Amino acid sequence: MALKMFAAIYVGSSELSLNIFEINGRKSFKRIDGISRFIELGKDTYSNGALSTSSIKQVCEVLGDFKKKMKEYQITEYRAYATSAVREAKNSEIILETIKRTTNIDVKILSNSEQRYIIFKGLIAKSENFSQIASKNTALIDVGAGSIQISLFDKNNLIVSENMPIGAVRIRDYLSIIGNKSGRLDQVIAEFVDNDIGTFRNIYLNDKEIKNIVAVGEIVKSFGKIVPEIDLTERISNDQFDKIYNRATKLSPLELSEKYGIPFERATLILPNVLIYKSLLNNCKAESIYVPNVTFCEGIVASYMDEGSRVVFSHDFTEDIVASAYNLSKRYKCNQRHLEAVSELALKIFDSVRKPYGMDKQERLLLKIAAILHDCGNFISMHNGAMSSYHIIANTEIIGLSHTERMEVANIVKYNIHYLPAKEKILAELGDCDYMVIAKLVAILRIANILDKSHLQKIEDVSITIKDDNLIISALTYDDISLEAGLFEARADFFEQVYGIRPILRLKRSVK
Repeated sequence: MALKMFAAIYVGSSELSLNIFEINGRKSFKRIDGISRFIELGKDTYSNGALSTSSIKQVCEVLGDFKKKMKEYQITEYRAYATSAVREAKNSEIILETIKRTTNIDVKILSNSEQRYIIFKGLIAKSENFSQIASKNTALIDVGAGSIQISLFDKNNLIVSENMPIGAVRIRDYLSIIGNKSGRLDQVIAEFVDNDIGTFRNIYLNDKEIKNIVAVGEIVKSFGKIVPEIDLTERISNDQFDKIYNRATKLSPLELSEKYGIPFERATLILPNVLIYKSLLNNCKAESIYVPNVTFCEGIVASYMDEGSRVVFSHDFTEDIVASAYNLSKRYKCNQRHLEAVSELALKIFDSVRKPYGMDKQERLLLKIAAILHDCGNFISMHNGAMSSYHIIANTEIIGLSHTERMEVANIVKYNIHYLPAKEKILAELGDCDYMVIAKLVAILRIANILDKSHLQKIEDVSITIKDDNLIISALTYDDISLEAGLFEARADFFEQVYGIRPILRLKRSVK
């Protein structure tokens, strides 16, 4: 199989990186070259809300150097991603346009959930024993410059993923303001961090103990450098971490940089990182920290290989997204049997119209997530459950979905109940959402939902075919389904408007 060259570009909050990879067909990838430059973009954004003109110029100069390196390897395939420093900047559109005009590199801004999903793919691609580690209660911790992401796994299933705005740069810069007014800076930081992590523990952990912490992120790799007398491998015990903690709290960033050869910009972030992990160890009662050797750029190439099934991973990433949705539905006390019935019916309808109407597997996933979450708002308001569901989904990150995809799910759930106006009337509130994707999936969800209106799963053995401009839904029932059948026709009207075919319900009645 021919080798393929690929470039991964990461525009992070404190570092810009280019990695050149050699991809071996559908099997593996190998890093063959790379460049990194420290630029503290996060300091601009988190302090001033925007990147300065000089910072944008620096970014363009560095990316220009990256472009030259890519030409050396004759690379045509690449992915370039920016994270929180650009994402949260008020002038993000200007930044991307300037980069494109200056370097001809297309940079995409990742949502937080997309960012964490990519590093997770890199972890799966690089770590052969992750499944073994995650078989016990495990917390995957990604400490970034602007925030930390905590994803909980049990028996290799993703239970929950939560983001907290207490990243290393935020902590360092915020507390530098009050540090000279306090005693020990590390104690001040510890109190600041413990507040949010303690809240997370109370909501999601209760008395549950986390056996392992898996730590990813650029700074964590420097931990071993400040305790050279300890042979740190992938696993850091509590005793070993205490030695790291003691050294990080006693030495200044300048001393860490000069004594252990750590770039000063990175050295300034070691103490915030160490204190975050110390708080996590204390609150989660974990036995150890695993530090897999994975970078964000490796996550980018793994994600690229996962596109279009260029590589076959043993881990099913889609199931992580679905598991996140199911756990969210359980948090809001949804009827799980109803959700499963609606999801199954919706996907059967989708699969029957998928090819003729040009819909893809991502739209199928959005429909499934919408089916799982369509009733979550009833926990807040039985009177206006659809709008409550909309707001819950719009304000809850679902790992693996972009902001736009999450908002499409929120709108599908909203218009499952509410009237869907013409595109022109809601264009402003839709933002980047695709109106026709929403309309097509709403039409399906309305049919699937009404067929279990009683929440009693009255129909079974469902089969669906398209014949003579009709969508024939055949099913077996043992019960009186007057409620479902009576409401079916109104939902069929909208489906026919969207797809041009009429849903017809054909039931075979039987007696138990």
